[in-house]
Amino acid sequence: MTTSLFSYETLVHALAGATGSVVGMAVFYPLDTLRSRLQVEDSNKLRGSTFELLVKLAAEEGLESLYRGLSPVLQSLSISNFVYFYTFHGLRKLDSKDTTAAKDLMFGIIAGSINVLLTSPLWVVNTRMKLEKTSCDSLVEGLIELFRKEGAKGLWSGTLPSLLLVSNPAIQFMVYEYLKRQLKSQGSFHTLTAFIIGAIAKAVATTLTYPLQLIQSRLRAGTSLKPLFRDMKSKPLVAFRGLEVKLLQTVMTAALMFIIYEKLIRLVLTIMRVRLAKR
Repeated sequence: MTTSLFSYETLVHALAGATGSVVGMAVFYPLDTLRSRLQVEDSNKLRGSTFELLVKLAAEEGLESLYRGLSPVLQSLSISNFVYFYTFHGLRKLDSKDTTAAKDLMFGIIAGSINVLLTSPLWVVNTRMKLEKTSCDSLVEGLIELFRKEGAKGLWSGTLPSLLLVSNPAIQFMVYEYLKRQLKSQGSFHTLTAFIIGAIAKAVATTLTYPLQLIQSRLRAGTSLKPLFRDMKSKPLVAFRGLEVKLLQTVMTAALMFIIYEKLIRLVLTIMRVRLAKR
């Protein structure tokens, strides 16, 4: 395999990462919908356990409300994760001498920053569609409508906290790759461990960066931050409103994503090596 940013191996990582993330999100999407509502709405209407809230939303607004905006989210997620995985693994191949946690963190921050600058408009539109703040049915229509109404500023709203939040996937990949290296050195890395360390890595990253994610969601939704900051003065834990649902959704999604990602990588790279050996 060539040591280059542009290589088949890097492309395989990107496609596998995009595929895994899309499958994971599709399976746990209702939790993401609930997470968005909890982060953005100040209403006391959304009180109760995760299961109770999902049942309540389905009963009051219809089962389809839990899957509102699924298609554009999957489209955006596939693009976003393709960019992230491609950049992250491309950078690792360019500097493949000694892989360390510090390097993984640095590459994750760079990959995340590039991803944010390229794909932020997609996520702004997704948030608006999920909360029914736009009448558009497609991602492209949403982008055009938002640009007409709010210009480039609207498309990239929430970019600053998003740039700060590149620490989330950076921490996630640093923890995941570190644990993966440790397990591989002991010969105990397999499907189940990929699921477990994927879940652990995402739980750590999500918990550490959650307040920023809350602010990001509100900015993308076009919601004022004043009520949030006002409530935080008397109740600091408001900064972690919706964390339970977010953890459940992201941890399970990430764990499933890493299983699919590892399986695809192993399958495709094995096929590539076999073909190269036959030449």
